Amino acid sequence: MKKLVSAAAVLLLASPLAAGEARSYGKPLTVKEVTRVSDVLAHPEQYQGKRVKVEGAVVDVCKMRGCWIKIAGDKDFESLTFKVDDGVITFPMSARGKTALVEGIVSVTTQSVEEQKKHGEHMAKEQGKAFDPASVKGPKTVIMLKGEGAEIR
Repeated sequence: MKKLVSAAAVLLLASPLAAGEARSYGKPLTVKEVTRVSDVLAHPEQYQGKRVKVEGAVVDVCKMRGCWIKIAGDKDFESLTFKVDDGVITFPMSARGKTALVEGIVSVTTQSVEEQKKHGEHMAKEQGKAFDPASVKGPKTVIMLKGEGAEIR
């Protein structure tokens, strides 16, 4: 029994996540230069439709399907959503708090009041929180990365 427990411990310690190595998801990363999240958020029109690579702490993970993660920016209270098509990549909840290096296409869209209400209700249901539709005051610009590949360490 002791040998079995010892062997399991050795295997666990040898795993990439235990050793602090990155775990890859989706396509391999190809962009050489890392772009700051604050640059994308400050000048989204310059990045619209372009492939970028950003790095930051994972501050949230989709609880239903693992289809998105939020990457903390280099400035306080900034984050960028990295969204993949459902089922293409599934991020584990354990990614939260780890560092992510992600690559994707910058998407800048304007959400109408109705779209925001629908999205707000969906997110509230997903997170088990309340949503007040009256909190939506007008159209909103949404900036995200359409995810292609990620490394989490």
